Amino acid sequence: MSGKKIILCPNPNRDQGMTVTRAAEKILHEMGFHTVVCSPFRDQKPGLFAGYNVRPLPLELKDADLLITFGGDGTILHLAKLVALHKIPVLGINMGGLGFVAELESGELEALRKLKDWDFDIEQRMMLDVAVVRDGRQIFTNLGLNDAVIREGPISHVIHLKIASDGRHLTDIAGDGVIIATPTGSTAYSLSAGGPVVEPVAQTLVVCPICTHNMRFSSYVLAPEHTLTVELERNGRKPVYLFVDESRPFALRSDDKVVVRKSRYVTKLVRLSERSFCEIFAQKMLPGGLSHEK
Repeated sequence: MSGKKIILCPNPNRDQGMTVTRAAEKILHEMGFHTVVCSPFRDQKPGLFAGYNVRPLPLELKDADLLITFGGDGTILHLAKLVALHKIPVLGINMGGLGFVAELESGELEALRKLKDWDFDIEQRMMLDVAVVRDGRQIFTNLGLNDAVIREGPISHVIHLKIASDGRHLTDIAGDGVIIATPTGSTAYSLSAGGPVVEPVAQTLVVCPICTHNMRFSSYVLAPEHTLTVELERNGRKPVYLFVDESRPFALRSDDKVVVRKSRYVTKLVRLSERSFCEIFAQKMLPGGLSHEK
């Protein structure tokens, strides 16, 4: 399929020496694809990309047909907002830990040959629009694939949150915080906090408390049409932060409102294997599966 442009985005901390990137590039060139290499992160030190001429990612995305990441799920999360805004599909090659979002392991590069006829499945993963409203004014916005997390600061303390759905009271949380996750994010922090596992192509909002003092409340799974509002209560000067997909923390004030809703943007993930999500989850997470890093 000549004429197609594929961006290769290696995480140099994972693909040291660009060994896997070069092997993938060789296969793609044999099929007639044009490739460029871009860093998934800003301010990378020179020399990390083993002689590659690293191009600016925002510039190359303007006419790209596909982006391939080499790293862990964190690399995909870091790029999710940018590729969603450009409507570019992503294929992840896992060189990290569990890798629920990545499609292939680093030893499965021959599967890239399925791209030759450009006939493959694409999963559209739901994303979140996250905003902070202060004094009636929107002062922060972000777009996330996994989750929006409101939690305590570095000093452990109980925080109090009031959560509403479409303006109506949903629940109160006293504990370490709350996670509002997409189905994709249900196997990330939310799962560690005791939340449910949701099929990633579903359309739902998961509300999962973090170490709640109310043992009767575990989590909610809601329809995606809801708009959730989180308000801080009785927290005084205690530090409380908002994180979107493990991004830099945004410090919240006592009168802030965090608004979370389903985004019109989606992350497009390329699927080349025939493994179902249930098979992948069982293999990587259940007793007897591959719960260790490859």
